[in-house]
Amino acid sequence: MLDNFFRYFYEDIGRIFQSIWEVLLAILNFFNYLLNFPMRMQLIKAHADDFGTLDWILLLIAHLLLLALIVALIVGIVRLFRRIFRFRVPAKKHDEVVRQVRQLQRDLIRANYEKDKLLSLKVAELGINPEDVVMDSLYQEKEEETDTALAEVSSRRNTFDSPCVDPADSRFFRLTSVDNYYKTEYEVPLYDNSITLEELCKQFRNFAASRLGLYYELELIRFFIASLGTSRIVILQGISGTGKTSLPYAFGKFVEKDTTVVSVQPSWRERTELYGYFNEFTKTYTETDFLRAVYEANYYRDPHMVILDEMNIARVEYYFAEILSILEMPLESEWNIDLVTAMWDNDPCLIKEGKLAIPNNIWFVGTINNDDSTFAVADKVYDRAIPIDLDSRAEAFECELTDSITISTDHLNQMFADAKERYPVSQEAIDKLELVNEYLIKNFRLAFGNRVMKQIRDFVPCLIACGGTEAEAVDFMVAKKVLRKFESLSLGFMRDELTRFSTYLDKTFGKNTMKYCKEYIETLKKNAN
Repeated sequence: MLDNFFRYFYEDIGRIFQSIWEVLLAILNFFNYLLNFPMRMQLIKAHADDFGTLDWILLLIAHLLLLALIVALIVGIVRLFRRIFRFRVPAKKHDEVVRQVRQLQRDLIRANYEKDKLLSLKVAELGINPEDVVMDSLYQEKEEETDTALAEVSSRRNTFDSPCVDPADSRFFRLTSVDNYYKTEYEVPLYDNSITLEELCKQFRNFAASRLGLYYELELIRFFIASLGTSRIVILQGISGTGKTSLPYAFGKFVEKDTTVVSVQPSWRERTELYGYFNEFTKTYTETDFLRAVYEANYYRDPHMVILDEMNIARVEYYFAEILSILEMPLESEWNIDLVTAMWDNDPCLIKEGKLAIPNNIWFVGTINNDDSTFAVADKVYDRAIPIDLDSRAEAFECELTDSITISTDHLNQMFADAKERYPVSQEAIDKLELVNEYLIKNFRLAFGNRVMKQIRDFVPCLIACGGTEAEAVDFMVAKKVLRKFESLSLGFMRDELTRFSTYLDKTFGKNTMKYCKEYIETLKKNAN
């Protein structure tokens, strides 16, 4: 019974295997003839006597083509074997391993950032020069506090390892989307932390000019960068069209972290205009661009700016009062915004106990137009900020094409800290400022307090590190932080007193040294008419 099957198998399937064998033999014969150089030499010798010049040329061309074919076959076979061995692991498993390696690298970088920040905090609390600290003894003396801090670092790392939440299932749709992006797609950039503050100012100016067509005086750029090392709030004021919004916008492009622009509305009256609010009817949180910018800044270490465009179109002290108070807290760990009273299970990862931290890599830049459509800015706002006047546009200039940079906030803040240690305000300048303070108290019943003196002590070293001078920095701060208070006085009866004060500045600091102060006094005298 099986004989019939075997006959069929031999006649049908057997022929298939025979054909396969013939194909293999043909391939072997092909390589045998292709690589059989002795046989080829015998054939050439047999016909060599009858070859002419053209025949030898054609023979050479034929062998070159044959050699090229051999090389191509060898290269193809080598690539085939390399591809086979490269993908000996299933592609899906290979991709998963690559993803895990990248995630571990990101975790390691974040852990290093947190470790450096932790050690800096411990050294600062002890009041010891970091260069003189032996870390082993520091850990022994502060073992309990360090363990607590490390637990916080671990908690932060767990944030990245926690599973993603569908934004549609969270009351914070936008913030949950931010969580998912930084857990799955974000890669920490390679920071170039070799730049100095002076180089930063020059490169930023050239970048804005060459890449964005925005032109600023180097002096203004230095004031702006030095202000970042003095306060978390910078106010750019002046007439429309002078580049107030463009300056922080350009800085965001320069450091490759786009600036967030928040357009202030005339109807703003309270904090919810900035942070948003929980809608009891829809059971969702109305999120703002400002809230998202602050929340997202907790995930990265790039410097980031939030522009409050035309911030005085509403009363600043109404909607911005809480931020002003929070940033006055001496410890960065106390910079927290209260968002919700109770936590839900699927709330965003970085909202802890209903609070959102304001990280130290974010600055708030307000732009102010001084016209009839705006409100006067309260003293409490000016006192906490560094105001910079932009009253005219700089002339265009030629410069080489300058690229953007990637710099970490840790390096930027460290440069500010190094400047304050290296270029402290001289005792001579402090004594002269005390004399000015006494003169103002005696003749105008005005004084600048401890906050202004602290800002002067911070601003002067930063401006020197940016390429400025101590005299220039003192002049700028006295004009913007002290003489601004004259606007609250009845200037119509004080023209002579202002003239005498201008003479007193020349006598105290040197003739023509206090350029900004004297220009401001002349403006006050004109307004007194």
